[in-house]
Amino acid sequence: MLKVFMLASVTDAIPSIILGILIVFVLVVLARSVRVISQSDAYVVERLGAYNRTLEKGLHFIIPFIERVANRVTLKEIVKDFPPQPVITADNVTMQIDTVVYFQITDPKLYTYGVHNPINAIENLTATTLRNIIGDLELDQTLTSRDIINTKMRSILDEATDPWGIRVSRVEVKNILPPRDIQDAMEKQMRAERERREAILRAEGEKASAVLVAEGRKEAVILEATARKEAMIEEAIGQKEAMQKVYDAQVYGIEEIKKAFPSQEYLQLQALETMAKVADGKATKLVLPSELTNLGSLLAASKHILSEDPTE
Repeated sequence: MLKVFMLASVTDAIPSIILGILIVFVLVVLARSVRVISQSDAYVVERLGAYNRTLEKGLHFIIPFIERVANRVTLKEIVKDFPPQPVITADNVTMQIDTVVYFQITDPKLYTYGVHNPINAIENLTATTLRNIIGDLELDQTLTSRDIINTKMRSILDEATDPWGIRVSRVEVKNILPPRDIQDAMEKQMRAERERREAILRAEGEKASAVLVAEGRKEAVILEATARKEAMIEEAIGQKEAMQKVYDAQVYGIEEIKKAFPSQEYLQLQALETMAKVADGKATKLVLPSELTNLGSLLAASKHILSEDPTE
């Protein structure tokens, strides 16, 4: 009787177990069927092993056990810093150069099926492209042509990765490491160049200082000569004006004398006084006109007559 009861209980519980299993199966199917994709991602879906479609942002459904997500691809820009690569320049100098590549996946289907391990492919392609470019440049050109190297590498990589659904936006040469002995030689060369520039700048400074001093002296001499010239001109102008005033005074005196109608004797007496002033007591001999001599004799005779006693 007990066995029959237990068998009946198990028989009654089977539908509940089956129902539970069905519920779990439905939940699993729904979980595998519903896909919510973010804006920066894309899903590549295969149906029975073949490419079917690419799912972008939003809510999507896939058929369980028939369709599957083959690849989850990010649409953000990816930055890969590749390790240093040994390269040889045109003048046979081996150096280490590491690069940084900026790229973005533009076609998830080509990225998934175009090449195996795309990141490794980009790294190898970057290394070979870098060796080809550096092989045409000498050491000095390599150190001073980073922009040219970056532009050439970006162009070559972008063209080569286009069938893989990848767009290379930038390539940057991060470090260029020549051998240690060459680094030492370059440092010595740079030090010598700095010392040379310093010596040139010092010499140019001394030259400029000497030129300024000479120009200062020249300007001082010119200014002094100009001042002396102007002083002499002013002095000559003053003397000229003084003489002009003296002459004007003499002319005025003569005009006044003419207006007074002086006698002949007065004029001869004035001439005598003038000659005396000309002599100024320094001349040992004075030559007088005959008229002045006669006038002098007349004055001496008059003085002698006046000095005689009238009673005699």
